[in-house]
Amino acid sequence: MTNAIPTHDSKYTTPNSQKMSVLTAPETLADRWAAYQQAYPKSRIRDAAQVLGTSEAALLATRNTGLPDSPVVALAGDFKELLKQVPTLGRVLALTRNDSVVHERKGPYLDVSFQGPMGLVLGEDIDLRLFMMHWQHGFAVSENGRRSLQFFAADGEALHKIYVLDGETDLAAYEGLVERFRAHDQPNSLATGPAPQPAAEAADDTIDVAGFQAAWRALPDTHAFFGLLRQFGVSRTQALRLGPPELVRQVDNEAIEKALRAAAEQAQAVMIFVGSRGCIQIHTGPVHKIVPTGPWLNVLDPDFNLHLKLEDVAQSWVVQKPTADGIVTSLELFDAQGNNLLLLFGKRKPGIPEQESWRALVAAL
Repeated sequence: MTNAIPTHDSKYTTPNSQKMSVLTAPETLADRWAAYQQAYPKSRIRDAAQVLGTSEAALLATRNTGLPDSPVVALAGDFKELLKQVPTLGRVLALTRNDSVVHERKGPYLDVSFQGPMGLVLGEDIDLRLFMMHWQHGFAVSENGRRSLQFFAADGEALHKIYVLDGETDLAAYEGLVERFRAHDQPNSLATGPAPQPAAEAADDTIDVAGFQAAWRALPDTHAFFGLLRQFGVSRTQALRLGPPELVRQVDNEAIEKALRAAAEQAQAVMIFVGSRGCIQIHTGPVHKIVPTGPWLNVLDPDFNLHLKLEDVAQSWVVQKPTADGIVTSLELFDAQGNNLLLLFGKRKPGIPEQESWRALVAAL
């Protein structure tokens, strides 16, 4: 998928009248998907699932023949144990996305560990935070000559995908991994649960704003910010509205393109966080090739691709959080529903202060 615009999971829309003809003609889900693909051959599975009123995982299940050469194989067992074996594959492509951003990074999975349902992958190239309580379904998929491991939540939403790289991934290790975790039963349908509903945002006048601002100013590190949100019962975007005015600043939604272009021009290494419900994927390093294409803003580098649908960005904020190492500054993007789309930081490590060059870059936005 490197240097491909858009990626295999990109957003795709169809007129309502065309959607209805696809939805109402065939009877089975497999037939409906086949009809949709025939009508819209360039469509992507995530978008087909939305149009057909189902999930990506449910669509994949319809391709499971149960035979040894099935293009889709259901996986079972402890996915934590499966992920611990992924380093044996060598270099792969890791993909994590939400509705508006696709984050792709090539490299090996290294230093995979878990503490309860929380997991880490801490390689220089592939850097992940894993939330295994959401990982319910897994498949090995062969499509258009590409092989992958794909994982989904209980409602069938994609959480994380791992793609084989031709000439770089150990195919024997991949096939052995699929065989080890191959489910005993291989059904061609999948029962999924409802998608979780976000909690309603509390009214601003019910929040202890003074207490919240004081606690923000006293943060010991960036990770404590999420506990702060829970403590005061505020949503992510509400926190930005009510936060200390000297530490938050709303900027225009073109700021992300300006920041990426400035980082590329200045050879400024950055950290780009993109998350699904079950995984946060982080790129740490430079960005080089910034390419707008239609509604998409893309980073197209050899080992890192990013695809952001700019029209989905409803709010952009420059955010500062105190830490033991000094202030840490980020650019944070949100959609109209308040969902976080992307976080952009300057490259740094614990114990090392943030670079002044990064602060200057963000100050100019």
